[in-house]
Amino acid sequence: MNEGGFAPELVPERRLRRLELMITRRLDGLLHGSYLGLLPGIGSEPAGSKEYRPGEDEVRRMDWAVTARTTVPHVRTVDADRELATHVLVDASASMDFGTADLEKRELALAAVAAVGFLTLGNGNRLGAHLLSGDAVRRYPARGGRPSLLALLRAMMLTPRNQHPVSLGAGIEALHRQTPRTGLVVVVSDFLDGLDEDGLGPGAPEWEEPLRRLAARHQVLAVQVGDPREQELPDVGLLTLVDPETGRRREVPTASKKLRAKYAAAAAQQQATIAAAVKRAGAAHLPLRTDRDWVADIVRHVHARRRLSRAAAKPQRTPS
Repeated sequence: MNEGGFAPELVPERRLRRLELMITRRLDGLLHGSYLGLLPGIGSEPAGSKEYRPGEDEVRRMDWAVTARTTVPHVRTVDADRELATHVLVDASASMDFGTADLEKRELALAAVAAVGFLTLGNGNRLGAHLLSGDAVRRYPARGGRPSLLALLRAMMLTPRNQHPVSLGAGIEALHRQTPRTGLVVVVSDFLDGLDEDGLGPGAPEWEEPLRRLAARHQVLAVQVGDPREQELPDVGLLTLVDPETGRRREVPTASKKLRAKYAAAAAQQQATIAAAVKRAGAAHLPLRTDRDWVADIVRHVHARRRLSRAAAKPQRTPS
């Protein structure tokens, strides 16, 4: 079996065990339950201040007292909480029931949640979830320990397919209302919901503003799951495409080079729209694809965030 797959013919308990072993074997010792390892954050305990760096530091963390005393802009620094409440928001809409490589997008979403869960276990950390399923948001209160995590993953695994849930924006709003305490929030979705009809218009996605409000209170990681066939069409002759959200069918002559190029350009623009919206909202962005090594992509993301965190923490020399 490809290491990226979860052997769907196995019963849920064995599939979850295989997924757990895959994650712990490849990432053991990398994060070790460390919140700062997964997504360097602001924490909550005051630890001092440092010189403000445009583009790296948040203006809302400005330390005005030190700024006035030194005449140089400074921001407050804080130590991370030793115990962390992590909440995941998982998209279970029909568009997630798609995959042409090693995994379906919904399986990749499960893998992402499992990675977050197993890497934040211990030290009193707790994991809760909001699952966009059916016509309501299914909420799982934040709890600690491996049994609670496995129960959550099992519930995700058994979620019925072809759901038409509440919008992603509404789900983010619900999570924001119900998680008043600062923590880590991971939003797992393809982020296709709420775009303009063609995904190319100038308007912001409807989930951008709710995500911005969420990121103003929490450290937010946007995990975007995708499939290669969403980026380019193969040359396979006449292809019947079905929109999983609406059920609409369309015959596409994929032998046309012009059509394939137009599709790839539109898909690239759509992805750029999503990435720009996530950045404007102030969330970290982690793209994962069904045809890539998702564990390696998570590792690269962690290392990149750690480098940025260390660079920001280095004391700056002040001119004499």
